[in-house]
Amino acid sequence: MNKSLLAKRIFMSLFGVIICAVSVGLFKLAALGVDPFQSFMAGMDALIPISFGTLYTIVNIILLLFSLIFYRKNIGLATFINMFLLGYITQFSYEFFMKVFPEPSMVFRFASLIIAVVVMCFGSAFYMTADLGVSTYDAVAITMVEKWKMGKFKFIRIATDLVCVVLGCAIFLISGGTWGQIPTIAGIGTIITAFFMGPLIEFFNVTVARPMLNGKK
Repeated sequence: MNKSLLAKRIFMSLFGVIICAVSVGLFKLAALGVDPFQSFMAGMDALIPISFGTLYTIVNIILLLFSLIFYRKNIGLATFINMFLLGYITQFSYEFFMKVFPEPSMVFRFASLIIAVVVMCFGSAFYMTADLGVSTYDAVAITMVEKWKMGKFKFIRIATDLVCVVLGCAIFLISGGTWGQIPTIAGIGTIITAFFMGPLIEFFNVTVARPMLNGKK
């Protein structure tokens, strides 16, 4: 890989992670459910009294150790960019949005959710197309499929997503949250991200990310 192509891939990875982190901040502002892994992180965030950025990094370091022990094939530079940046940028974005929009209406929250989905898909397309490694959470399902031969990726990923949502909700309740607050971390936004993001990510892959990587307009 020549230096200019590597630099472009690194930029795309960094850009993708930043965009995805901002989108998570929007998801949290909407409070209508986040993606499955962030549902788990929301439960942990409610239970453990440290900043979200630091907590996200610690959890990802633990998941990284899992991959380094069992299957390090998909760990790369982008894995570390995600691990050390996404949590802190998410925390900053959410705090910024809450200062600007302290009491968002339901209509505004739904609009924020739709924007968050589009922004996350856009960022994910850049991150995935750069192909410099996957997130530590994605690596778990890949290990189960490629290393342990436990089944097809789409089914394993659904299983890991369901485990994250269930654990996140359980931890949230243990931390003092109520059943009425559950939709804020596992709601319509969670359903959308779990089942409907694929086509939109592929759209941005085809129309924006891959042409940029290949130098095409």
